[in-house]
Amino acid sequence: MVQVQAAQVTRQTVGALTDGAFKVLLAVACFTATAPLGRLLGVPVWLPAVSGAALLIGGGVEIGCIRSRSARTYTRLMVAYDSGWVLTAGLGLLMAWRGGDAGGEVWVGYQAVAPLVFAALLVASAPVRTGQDVAESPAG
Repeated sequence: MVQVQAAQVTRQTVGALTDGAFKVLLAVACFTATAPLGRLLGVPVWLPAVSGAALLIGGGVEIGCIRSRSARTYTRLMVAYDSGWVLTAGLGLLMAWRGGDAGGEVWVGYQAVAPLVFAALLVASAPVRTGQDVAESPAG
């Protein structure tokens, strides 16, 4: 009889799925409100569109890798990404508060780059080895 082992759903798995879904939803918001978002943040219209594309790619890769990457890898990357998000949001607010006009560009620019870096690091990380992989390997 063949036994099928169901994937274990943990808080970390739910967190990674939620994080990826949030990136996808933010991408949809960037695409559907490109012009108003650009005006609100004082950035060229193309920048929210590019950010939307990056967020869509990053969120899609994040969701797609959930079963094959470790929760530890996800947690580290999410902490790094979210820390950068908070720092750029704070920097953007500080710049706007001080009368500068580049605060929106800093924050939206981060959204155009960071999800792609996140996705690249996630893809480059070592996949989780399942029990079946270990049993089939020559050394296993």
